[in-house]
Amino acid sequence: MNSLAITLVSWTAVTAGSLSTIAQFRRVTATGIEGVSSATWLLFTFIGAFWMAYGSLSAHSLAVVMGSLLIWPLQLAIVFRLAPWRHPRGSLQAVAMFLATCVAPGLVGGWSWCVYGCGLAMTLLRGPQLLELLRTRDASGVSAASWFLGVGCAVLWIVYYSQVQLWAPLIATAASGTGSLLIASLTVWRHRQATEELVRLEVFAQMS
Repeated sequence: MNSLAITLVSWTAVTAGSLSTIAQFRRVTATGIEGVSSATWLLFTFIGAFWMAYGSLSAHSLAVVMGSLLIWPLQLAIVFRLAPWRHPRGSLQAVAMFLATCVAPGLVGGWSWCVYGCGLAMTLLRGPQLLELLRTRDASGVSAASWFLGVGCAVLWIVYYSQVQLWAPLIATAASGTGSLLIASLTVWRHRQATEELVRLEVFAQMS
């Protein structure tokens, strides 16, 4: 793949990531925060800051920096809507996970260890959202489009990282992309359940 194609892939990934976050922001603005995990989105903001640092200080990639910088304000806006300070236990767990998986490995093994740890965190941070979807039938605040766009974004970054031979972020992105696919699929299932329930209620109301 030539340099122009690699550049196009990276900036397409940036665009897909931005659209993914915009879709979730619009969803919580329009329908509320039901089913959205504050711990997951708090970790998103921490990891976004990490990728900006990694892109500028280690990978020296403007695309990697912009991939997080462009969406960081929207991630912060979503976090403030979710009010993580009202859920101190989950928020403290999110902070502890970030320190343990992203910061501590970097202090020991440098950027590569930091990226591998970040990949673990990016995968684990999807856990609270998965649990929220399994626990709560009302997932109206979760955008399936956002998570599917996230999967597409992950695929594009994997292609980019493979071409520039950045193996640590490739593995990290592949792991988190798999988690995003699970969340997207579960969200579709919950939305379908809600639609079917609404139809049943309407039919029951008409028969009464």
